[in-house]
Amino acid sequence: MVKISPFSARPAAVLFLPLGLIACPALAQTAVQEDSVILQPDKVKDDAPVVETAAEANLPNWSKQDAESLLSVIEGIGTEGLFARDYSPDTLAAAILGDDQARLNHVATETFLLLATHLRDGRTPNAARKQWFMVDSDSDAEPLLALLTNALNAGTMRETLASLDPAHPDFAVLKAALAKTKAPAEANAIRVNMERWRWMPRALGERYVVSNVPEYMTRVVHGGTVIATHKAVVGKNSTPTPQLNPMATAVIVNPTWTLPRSIIAEGIGATIANNPASARAQGYTWTGSGKTLSVVQQPGANNAMGVMKIEMLNPHAIYLHDTPSKGAFNAAARAFSHGCIRTERALHFSGLMAVMFAGKSPEEFGEAIASGKTTRFGFESPFPVYVAYWTVVPDGKGGTKKLADIYGRDAPVVASFAKPGRSAATIIAPTPPDVAPTVVTTSATSGIY
Repeated sequence: MVKISPFSARPAAVLFLPLGLIACPALAQTAVQEDSVILQPDKVKDDAPVVETAAEANLPNWSKQDAESLLSVIEGIGTEGLFARDYSPDTLAAAILGDDQARLNHVATETFLLLATHLRDGRTPNAARKQWFMVDSDSDAEPLLALLTNALNAGTMRETLASLDPAHPDFAVLKAALAKTKAPAEANAIRVNMERWRWMPRALGERYVVSNVPEYMTRVVHGGTVIATHKAVVGKNSTPTPQLNPMATAVIVNPTWTLPRSIIAEGIGATIANNPASARAQGYTWTGSGKTLSVVQQPGANNAMGVMKIEMLNPHAIYLHDTPSKGAFNAAARAFSHGCIRTERALHFSGLMAVMFAGKSPEEFGEAIASGKTTRFGFESPFPVYVAYWTVVPDGKGGTKKLADIYGRDAPVVASFAKPGRSAATIIAPTPPDVAPTVVTTSATSGIY
């Protein structure tokens, strides 16, 4: 099977569902409110990795040839969307020309660690990564001192640094577009999105779901190939969808909906107090009252979750789910939700999840939907859901297209380009132990010498 870019091609997935379900008319309802995002404070502290080494004297030994290769990479680093000035090329050049081996080892190692940190993890400080909560495990998979040692032993400095590029083909498309772009604003837009790829795991996994918020699209990827594409409705400006990558563990059909306090306060709380019969008719059940009021909406035509919800536990209360408000998918710009991601053609989406990833037959899935009862189909192998934010993406024709920056998250990254980037991995030389006095004891004397 030929692998294709998940964000430039859109093959349709085939899923055979019971005919009665395919024929079900779309339920029409407006102003549906679903799970509300729990806004978390931005991460502002940079989490540069700490590298421990025995002592400064044990830094890797650099040949001038290896250091010159590093300098050559720095001089051409603009092709990677980075800036040569960040890596003090004049200081490295002076160390190469000098005769102080210890100085060369120190300067070249610090320079490598800074550059490799930016290539692997991104240059942008956390404070400029608005609502970015993706977990990136690359620092565990590719420790930098081991990478450096191997590069020096094999004489592969340039190749080693190039290997830190994100592996996804969309990154290569952005890199090619940057090389052709002359307008500074367009170049910065591409750099921003190259950066965002570096903030993510280098390898996304064998299977995953990815929702690109500015594109209003969700895709299912298996073996490097898109097997399904769905329109998405994402958070409006007042409840923006954050960026994260929780693990999907199950698909729940005919889900219940536990209302967050914010949505109870917006109206249903008053309905329960003033017209409980109306609330019951909409499927709501509740316990308590006032500040202790807890409300759950049962499965049914009015349920804000629709017919399915992807179980992906996270502190932001973000989920992929269905909605009775099908008309929202007809809009070009689809930022209407309270933060969660509503998924078009939810029967097909959830059927695909149940059949391919939970090992169920189409008949089992169809029976569960038709029963109207809440049913959980656990995935045999949980997989990540990437809720991403790319504003420049492949156009499917070898080039790129610019999407609307719906939450204004590009500008802080562009502004950070004029300031120092993230710190390099920190080298800690442990404090040597105190010298213990030698105690000598003989038959004639005893003492400390």
